[in-house]
Amino acid sequence: MKKDLYPQTKVKKPEPKKINNDWIIWAAWADRITFEEIQKKTGKTEKDVILIMRKNLKPNSFKLWRKRVNQKSIKHLKRFKSTRKELKREKIKVDNF
Repeated sequence: MKKDLYPQTKVKKPEPKKINNDWIIWAAWADRITFEEIQKKTGKTEKDVILIMRKNLKPNSFKLWRKRVNQKSIKHLKRFKSTRKELKREKIKVDNF
């Protein structure tokens, strides 16, 4: 068996090939994919993504997902950028102390 030049990373849930509801659900669970990126690729707004998640997930899974999205600042690009700036400011304060 021939090996690839690059190592293959094994992930629990790999990215689906086609951009469909499965891809939207996968991207919504992924921490580093923002709602803006999902909208750019699929044309679905955050509201549409929430409706897809509500329809396709079990009620408890949907509640867990909503809690996770609301706690994480990285699902919204604007909040992600502002938290990165805050982290940089804190690092500068610590370094100068």
